[in-house]
Amino acid sequence: MMMTRKYPIGIQTFSEIIRGGYVYVDKTDLVWQLADYAKYVFLSRPRRFGKSLLTSTLESYFKGDRELFEGLKIMELEKEWEQYPVIHFDLSEAKDAASTSELTDKLLLLLTDYTDVYGKREEETTPGGILRGVIRRANEKTGQKVVVLIDEYDAPLLGIMHDKSKLDAMREVMQEFYTPLKANEQYVKFCFITGITKFSQLSIFSTINNITNVTMDTMFSAICGITEQELTTTLKVDIERLADINDMTYEAMHQKLKLQYDGYHFTKKSPEIYNPFSLLKAFQQREVANYWFESGTPTFLIRQMQHFKTDIMSLDRMEVPASAFDQPTENMKSALPLLYQSGYLTIKDYDRDVEAYTLSIPNQEVRIGYVKGLLPTYTGLDDADVQMGFAAKFWRALKKGDIEQAMQEMKAYLAGVPYVEGFKKKLEEVAAAEGFYEYTMYLIFSMLNVYARTQVKVAGGRIDMVVWMPDTTYVFELKVNGTAEEALQQIDDKGYAFPYKTEGRKVVKVGVKFNADTRVPEEWVVKS
Repeated sequence: MMMTRKYPIGIQTFSEIIRGGYVYVDKTDLVWQLADYAKYVFLSRPRRFGKSLLTSTLESYFKGDRELFEGLKIMELEKEWEQYPVIHFDLSEAKDAASTSELTDKLLLLLTDYTDVYGKREEETTPGGILRGVIRRANEKTGQKVVVLIDEYDAPLLGIMHDKSKLDAMREVMQEFYTPLKANEQYVKFCFITGITKFSQLSIFSTINNITNVTMDTMFSAICGITEQELTTTLKVDIERLADINDMTYEAMHQKLKLQYDGYHFTKKSPEIYNPFSLLKAFQQREVANYWFESGTPTFLIRQMQHFKTDIMSLDRMEVPASAFDQPTENMKSALPLLYQSGYLTIKDYDRDVEAYTLSIPNQEVRIGYVKGLLPTYTGLDDADVQMGFAAKFWRALKKGDIEQAMQEMKAYLAGVPYVEGFKKKLEEVAAAEGFYEYTMYLIFSMLNVYARTQVKVAGGRIDMVVWMPDTTYVFELKVNGTAEEALQQIDDKGYAFPYKTEGRKVVKVGVKFNADTRVPEEWVVKS
């Protein structure tokens, strides 16, 4: 029987992971490089991608806790092991602050860990004033420069991004707190800041004008998350165990994990990165499931998508310049930067000639998360009724090329699904528009990790939907006011299928007529 391994689910403290004998994927060579890369460093990564563990590892390194690193890569690199005073804040503890006074109180509470050690003067009354005093006294007391680590710097601001009255006031509190970091740089050895959203030099970090953003630096592309190489070496035994428990071959389980959790790229030239939380959770629970979304509802993201009236169907595989997604939160003109920074879109390709990035949904876990989070918002379908029983039958029919059976399954499914309470009036407004059915079908295909695009531009016009399966490309034209035959005729008349005949797959044309009253596919015509 294979020995049980301990997985650090929910454990973000490096010392606890090492001393507790938990599985650890060694990133200490990158930690060593980061620590000497620049004085002020910022890194953005999605939630649960290991930012807090990285910050904790830096803390142990700068404190000189050499024994924790025995046997790790850093031992071949670091020879001095100097000890520095470390000030470490986790701002997620202030994420629920509802007012400036509450935020101030939470910051003051975080500072007590350090005023207890280094003292506080009577005139130091604000968070920034106290932090300034702590930095200087820590330097004076130890004779060493101070290391400042700030994890989840943006947590107090994520929920109020478009509430200007609250945002401006809360940002002022945060800015006052961060001001000493730059003003006392002669006392600072290293300052590391993490978050989900990108910092702005025009905002709360306006005083730190020389901060180095390594978020899209190729050198640190794999500093958070798990690479393919790490999975097949450090975690190979875990794949074998999971495969054995689920009666699968090693190769089949590896492919299943790849489809579910892989696919992230954070720089122009980056290895493929697996979601570390979901991957380790799958090993712990002995089952491949959607753990990332279960660990936290992306309500702030849904709000931003609604605020910007985001067309979700345009998100999968779009070509954009870096300026479209690598920009400060407060400068956003769309939800795209937040979608990328939060991990709901990732880099899939980079065209050096035109300096354009291709962004796409990373993997099946995120696709299904979109369905769960967005299906009620955009179509009124209750996500609790998105049954995998339907999905499995629909998928099998598509896979064997039986579009007739697939459409029958979709019709039966949509006919039996109740709609979210309060959505009835909206349905009456949208059900007569073909776009509503494009949304619904797009989300269903996305749930299955089937690559689908809507409103695809071709020489003859715009195709309602193109769906790519391994052996077949489906070209859909949808009608509400019209017949399935007319939809099919439009595909032929405008040459919608022509561009896909050179791809080496079978091309199938499908005309579909939806009933605006029942909101189900009423008739369809299929032609190869």
